[in-house]
Amino acid sequence: MIHKIKKYFNKKSLTDERYSYLFDNYDGDEYVCFDCETTGLNPKKDEIISIGAIIIKNNRILHSKKFERFVKTEKSLTAESIQIHHIRECDIENALDINDVIEEFLEFVGNRPLVGYYLEFDCAMINKYVKPKLGIKLPNKQTEVSELYFDQVIKKYPGANIDLRFDIIMDRLNLPRLGKHDAINDVIMTAMIFVKLKNCEL
Repeated sequence: MIHKIKKYFNKKSLTDERYSYLFDNYDGDEYVCFDCETTGLNPKKDEIISIGAIIIKNNRILHSKKFERFVKTEKSLTAESIQIHHIRECDIENALDINDVIEEFLEFVGNRPLVGYYLEFDCAMINKYVKPKLGIKLPNKQTEVSELYFDQVIKKYPGANIDLRFDIIMDRLNLPRLGKHDAINDVIMTAMIFVKLKNCEL
């Protein structure tokens, strides 16, 4: 109910009717799992370096339907951020403008529900660019995989102290890690967490 109310008022702020499809009710069986690599962890001052996304359909991760874009940044990358995402200045020399990437991302996502780890942050980073452009925030339904994991663990072990770190969740679910830390690999691993939690009890 709260989601519907927020969605109603959000839609009233839309400044470009070409994107009204984002508010259509979705009745399909696909999800979009996505992740942003950024220059830091502050949406107000940091920038997106890359966006990765992949479609999940019928509990299958569709590797043929993925989205991966690098983004031009206004500021130089710091040594600290490079250590985390391993994206160097030379990797984004031919990157795209953020406004073009956001348009492509919205077209890729459509009105499908979103899945992610630390999804609130990733959506905040996307909304940083969507809000000035369209007057709205992403209206898509959102599923945070760490919440799914928490709900299953606390149900089985009431009162337990639950570690929600990404690597811990991966290990607990016996899922393989993909070596390089980048947006698309993080997305695939997050999608694996989502599919396993949706279909198996701990």
